[in-house]
Amino acid sequence: MNKVLKNSWALFLGMGCIMMAYGFQGSLLGVRAVQEEFSLTSTGFMMSGYFIGYFIGAATIPNVISRVGHIRVFAAFASLASLVILVHSIMIHPLIWFLLRVLTGISMVCIYTVAESWLNDRSNNKNRGSVLSIYMVVLYGSMGIGMFLLNFSSPRNFQPFILISVITSAALIPILLTKKKPPTFKKIKAMNLKNLYEASPFGMISSLFYGTIQSALFTLLAVYATSMNFSILEISIVTFLLAISGSIAQLPVGKLSDIYDRRKVIIYSTFGAAIFSIITIIVSRQMYLPDGLATSKTWFYIFFILFSFCSLPMFSLILAHTNDYISKDKFVAAGAGLQFAFGLGAMSGPFLCSIFMDLVGPNGFFIFLFFFHSIIGIFGVYRMKIRPTIDNPDSQFVAMPQTITPAGIELNPTTEPIEESENPSNNNDYKEDNHKNKTNDYPIK
Repeated sequence: MNKVLKNSWALFLGMGCIMMAYGFQGSLLGVRAVQEEFSLTSTGFMMSGYFIGYFIGAATIPNVISRVGHIRVFAAFASLASLVILVHSIMIHPLIWFLLRVLTGISMVCIYTVAESWLNDRSNNKNRGSVLSIYMVVLYGSMGIGMFLLNFSSPRNFQPFILISVITSAALIPILLTKKKPPTFKKIKAMNLKNLYEASPFGMISSLFYGTIQSALFTLLAVYATSMNFSILEISIVTFLLAISGSIAQLPVGKLSDIYDRRKVIIYSTFGAAIFSIITIIVSRQMYLPDGLATSKTWFYIFFILFSFCSLPMFSLILAHTNDYISKDKFVAAGAGLQFAFGLGAMSGPFLCSIFMDLVGPNGFFIFLFFFHSIIGIFGVYRMKIRPTIDNPDSQFVAMPQTITPAGIELNPTTEPIEESENPSNNNDYKEDNHKNKTNDYPIK
């Protein structure tokens, strides 16, 4: 552990600053959009720009890194992210903010790719689990801290935007001054959606719908809270609870999935999240009224924490479930394919959720979460009737952030180094390969 920190402290420190700024930025833009009286659909459309940019960047950035190198690419896109947030403060319009969010998404996926491939290069089979654990703590912890910076100054002022830019720029200092040699970048291709569906229909479909849920959850929670007349401090608390409680839940939920049928754990988790979504609406009651008239938010916080406990570990559960039906040398390619499906769903999440909120009011936010979590659960029950459960000793739950890239998935200690795989994403030979390795032990239908 000490060796991991010694070799990668600059990267962890830089990523901590990046995630602090990212957590702050998401809440700030949501609150400011409500204060500027953007319509809910305009706000959802604007927020979805981040995931469109993330999706575009995921497909193009690996080629840029291969040509230019890690250090230069990280510096360029961190600088772009720092610049873009400043433009938000001087050009206030939903369409302009949408375009700026696209640029932010491209910048962030580049930063994640560089950081995770760098960490992967610094780790080995013995410490990859420790590296991934520290990385998750840095990501979620820094993001949670960043959400409290919303109290720094009024979202209507320009100072919060400057602070985000300063923190983002500060992330460059430790990374650019490190003496460590940057890694040789390895491009990882994803398993295409057809082959991914053949390997695990439930894994691919649930990843698609879960992307829709997650993107709406993290981008519109601050919008919901502002619409419900939460104070700035209360908005910071509820967004902090989302990030921290969800990360804490990963380990106990993951342990359950290794002991019991993983699909059942996913189904119970998603139905649990759906139920707590409805209960959260019920306990919200008159929270939106002015001080003195508003009902207590205590029960809201409690049931929202329970919702986060059920919902946030699901991507890691879905990844582990998919790995149950494939051989070990396919894990990284399948994970990249799940991220592709997740990204497709994420692009539409904020916009679809904003339509729900526009139709039925702020609580449309939780109705949206209830609806899509229920779809995942219903499809899971259907799949359990069609396909038997598989016991794959190579597959186990490993907690991973939803922002993980294929390079980060390779940090999973259950995966093999990418050089040892025989082009795991070779789509034409996928079915033939199934007869040559352990995939043959796991039925496709």
